[in-house]
Amino acid sequence: MAVQRKADETVVFSWTVWPSRAVRDEGMKNLMADSRLQAMAASMPFDGKRMI
Repeated sequence: MAVQRKADETVVFSWTVWPSRAVRDEGMKNLMADSRLQAMAASMPFDGKRMI
C-alpha cells in the first residue's frame, strides 16, 4: 500500500550489507561518481519517486 501498487505491478524488496561504514562510504562515493550510473538514471525501468 505504501507504494500504491497497481494490479499489474510487482513490489521488490532488497538491501545491501556492507562490511563496515567506511567500506560503505567509499563504495557509495565511487558509485555516485560512476558515469554509467548517470546514464542509467535517465532510463530507469521504474518510478524512483515511489521508492521508500
